[in-house]
Amino acid sequence: MDSRLPVGGPRIEDLLEAVPMTVAELRGAVGFFDEDTAGMLRASIATAERAFAELNACDRVIDEAGAHGEGAADRLRELLSREAREEVAAELTALDVIAGEVGQSVATLRLLNRILGREAAAEDDASPAEVSRLRETDLRGVPSTYGDDAEYDDLLAIADRGAELAPQLEEAHRERLSAVADHLVTVVQRAARTGFADEQFAQKSLREAWAAHALWVRCLEQRQHDLGR
Repeated sequence: MDSRLPVGGPRIEDLLEAVPMTVAELRGAVGFFDEDTAGMLRASIATAERAFAELNACDRVIDEAGAHGEGAADRLRELLSREAREEVAAELTALDVIAGEVGQSVATLRLLNRILGREAAAEDDASPAEVSRLRETDLRGVPSTYGDDAEYDDLLAIADRGAELAPQLEEAHRERLSAVADHLVTVVQRAARTGFADEQFAQKSLREAWAAHALWVRCLEQRQHDLGR
């Protein structure tokens, strides 16, 4: 018998080593073969092949999700710079769907690893660090015409103060929008590098990405209020 499976697949020896069963356990797993050891062996190998095919399929889902997430981060950076609100939201919605698909694959991986006795190896992977958060209080403050207990004699004085603050206002809003956009992209990039395979980390990351999106929209509205654009 050829000791190798089709090109790209695991070797028969690897399959057998991955399923450390006794003959009695094999009979229970693949059915009873009366005095047909060769038949039992072929059935056990076929079972292991199917398990490895499922493992490979799950790994592909995770790899493809990671690649898509990296691409989404690049697209988000460009969309945020263009202030394309609806398209940014659409990218985040697509990532929610991908994370859900990965979650199903991870559940399958967990089951297969338990069946193949590889739980310990699967649990050795360390979970990523906590998701960093960004809130409006973390952003640069916006100067106000009425700040610092300012007192004005008439409306003209208020208008002059507003004109004086205009460059500072513009810079503050630019910095706030840039900080939120950078944070949103970074959160997505970090989740993408894990292939969204750590379910808890992926969920926290996407919740934070949506929170950053909401903050970004508020910053756009505040700029519109202060600068008229």
